[in-house]
Amino acid sequence: MIIAIDGPAGSGKSSTAREVALRLGFIHMDSGALYRAFAVAACERGWASPIGEVGPEDMALVAEVNVDATVSGQAVTVTLDGRSLAGELRSATATACASKISTFPEIRTRVNQVLRRLASEYTGGLVCEGRDMGTVVFPEADLKIYMHASPKARARRRLLQQGREPTAESMREEAARLLARDTADSERELSPLRPAKGALAIDTTHLSLEEQVERIVREARARLDTT
Repeated sequence: MIIAIDGPAGSGKSSTAREVALRLGFIHMDSGALYRAFAVAACERGWASPIGEVGPEDMALVAEVNVDATVSGQAVTVTLDGRSLAGELRSATATACASKISTFPEIRTRVNQVLRRLASEYTGGLVCEGRDMGTVVFPEADLKIYMHASPKARARRRLLQQGREPTAESMREEAARLLARDTADSERELSPLRPAKGALAIDTTHLSLEEQVERIVREARARLDTT
């Protein structure tokens, strides 16, 4: 079974997907980790930076690096040239670079190849989350979810995740950043952010993590019972 979870930043995708996978005995694949892995490679080789321009000729080189994902038990390890990447994936530099290189078709194609290979080779269930999982990567997914929330709720979550105080001013600033990213993601020509056909939309504005997880797990089990 493949569960594809999409939605904007701060909607609760990652934490929910991890817990859903744990409860169902599935593996969890964060597509963003793969984009960050390519970003780490690009930054290490001097082909990209958080503040500089990124050229298409450099992205063609980045797309050729050896980024992969392997499964051990329920854990997925993302590697670069066989080297396990952990904390490097969540660095500010990797995050900033990833948002730039993810707009290039070469990089998106490589990430999608890794995800699809993982799904084809792994015999268990898979929970994959990102922004185009149900629309592009796994349009045949057994269960498609689109999570969303108000800008204020998403801003608060992101600030707390970053260990920052959610003051009125910081929430306004973070909400503005999130809305700008929403616009860029939804208006881009390549794989725009939007609900997949047949996706179950979940507004997480007033839902706890437990409520989000339980709703998806309940839906997944119902579908498993009918197959």
